[in-house]
Amino acid sequence: MVASIAASAFFPSPSSSSTASGRASKTIGEGAELLDVRGTVARPSSSSAAMQVKPNAQAVPKVNRTKVALKSDTMKAEEDAPSSAPRTFYNQLPDWSMLLAAITTIFLAAEKQWTLLDWKPRRPDMLADAFGLGKIVENGLAFRQSFSIRSYEIGADRTASIETLMNHLQETALNHVRVAGLMNDGFGATPEMSKRDLIWVVTKMQVFVEKYPSWGDVVQVDTWVGSSGKNGMRRDWHVMDCGTGEILVRAKSVWVLMNKHTRKLSKMPENVRAEIEPYFIERTAIIEEDTKKLPKLDDSTAHFVKKGLTPRWGDLDVNQHVNNVKYIGWILESAPTAILESHELAGMTLEYRRECGRDSVLQSLTSISTDCTDGMLGNDMECEHLLRLDCGSEIVRGRTKWRPKRAQGFRN
Repeated sequence: MVASIAASAFFPSPSSSSTASGRASKTIGEGAELLDVRGTVARPSSSSAAMQVKPNAQAVPKVNRTKVALKSDTMKAEEDAPSSAPRTFYNQLPDWSMLLAAITTIFLAAEKQWTLLDWKPRRPDMLADAFGLGKIVENGLAFRQSFSIRSYEIGADRTASIETLMNHLQETALNHVRVAGLMNDGFGATPEMSKRDLIWVVTKMQVFVEKYPSWGDVVQVDTWVGSSGKNGMRRDWHVMDCGTGEILVRAKSVWVLMNKHTRKLSKMPENVRAEIEPYFIERTAIIEEDTKKLPKLDDSTAHFVKKGLTPRWGDLDVNQHVNNVKYIGWILESAPTAILESHELAGMTLEYRRECGRDSVLQSLTSISTDCTDGMLGNDMECEHLLRLDCGSEIVRGRTKWRPKRAQGFRN
């Protein structure tokens, strides 16, 4: 359409008046009839400005016995008008500069339309992640998604927080279920789980952090699932720096089924197992699993206690209990500031024992296992944690490992 408009602007169609004028201005020989260039009898113009003559209304005058055609006032005016240059083939051609501008306009318009339509990635490996939803890899058994570290996801150390990384792990797990076509409703529930009012709950999580990404870094998260006993499912993750190819985070978790109405754990039905078992991979992200028993802290064994922690409405997930990532922030609430300033979290092991609702009031307890005397605060450290309700019921037991941020030791 753009091309037709531009062409019509530089090659206008002849008007009726100009056509009639052209026909009436040319005669052939001295014949008795007024002929046009095609050899046919010329007819008066239909234009309102031209003189209209009825047939046989007036005899054609003769000069020396030769018939002379009558000319209208319009034709006389056109003949009397001075011509600047003789009509040749070259001066009837269009203005080439204007024609070039029209062609440029056409190409620019076409390029704009092509840019709007050409949103698809050019490489097949980018096609599945055009909108950031990730893609299935390893013959349909694993899932991969990339994330860019945002400015609001970094902490005081100018690196991504542990909560940010845990949210990325959770996001890839849910998108894996969705892209595989297994998500029905709830928080990653499959169709057979929804029929039986079952949901997934995490019972154990182990995370090793080799290095924290910084603002603007792009990380690639790979996740896959496997079996864990008769009634559980294992999910693993690898987080890699897309710029360097370095493995940043390795994580492993165990999930079981719970009835969302009775809030009691459930065995895995065979129909549910049939849905997820084709995706199982017998490979673990963490070989050196933390098998040490997590001790139960109390007021006499804890070094630091933080009380009065309450969940907000935004801390609840779609299953109406506190998201497991929120527990990590509460656990670190009771960690001493001296450790947070001098060390970074290198790994953690969490055991989830009970869910937490929106009306709960919690306490966070921390005990430092490493002897911090004589400048030991500059070395690797280990802490024990407990998150409990005010009534004493355990929510999460945990163990964290810390490494120094700087080479030199930290002094209080």
